[in-house]
Parts: sequence; structure tokens; C-alpha cells
Amino acid sequence: MIANPLQSYKTISLQTAPPGQLVLMLYEGAIKFLERARMGLELDDPLEMNETVHNNITRAQDIINELHNTLDMEQGGKLAVVLSDLYAYLERRLFESNIRKDEAGIVEVIDRLTTLQEGWAEMLEQQSVTA
Repeated sequence: MIANPLQSYKTISLQTAPPGQLVLMLYEGAIKFLERARMGLELDDPLEMNETVHNNITRAQDIINELHNTLDMEQGGKLAVVLSDLYAYLERRLFESNIRKDEAGIVEVIDRLTTLQEGWAEMLEQQSVTA
């Protein structure tokens, strides 16, 4: 018997998803963690608030770092350079937001990641239509 069917499904999904879908999943994950961090700012207990915000921002930073590190700078051309600069900026904003427990930086990164996610989803949809 499988101990945690949902976790097993998620693991299989990640292992079998095409690369384009993985990028979309990474954007979704980063946004989810940042939404949790944002909600954590409203917690009354200072220790719980700090831990919740820190842990979730750190998880989002890890995802953005992974996206950044997997860019193909040789084949990606100008787009890879722009994304590299953007990811570095987003990482800095989250670092500052984590230190200051600043909602504005979290919201800014969510907005930018949402734009990237929507663009990526549209590109994947267009690829599937033309395929």
C-alpha cells in the first residue's frame, strides 16, 4: 500500500512532465510559497510569523534560483540574458523582503512571476495547437 498517494502522484508528475510543463510547475510553486509567506505576515505570534515568512520565501528563492541556474545562456540568446537579470532581481527583492518582512517586495515578485507564468502557459498552449 502507498503511504501517501498524493505525494507519489506529485513525484511521478514531476518525473514524467515535459520540460516546458516543469517550468510552468516551478512558477506555480514559487507563487504558492510567496502567497503563503504573504499570509504569514498576518500571524499574531511573532515567532510563527517570522518562521512562516522566512521558510516560504526561502522555498520560493530556491525555485527561482533553480530557474536561474538552468537557463541555457548559449542557446537562449537575448531572452536568456533578460530572464537571468530578472531572476537575479527577484532573488534580491525576496532577500530584502525576508529581512524586513516587507509585503511590497513579496507582492511585486508574485506579480512578476504571475506574468511569466501566464506567458509561459500561453506559449505552451500555442505549441500544442501547432504541433
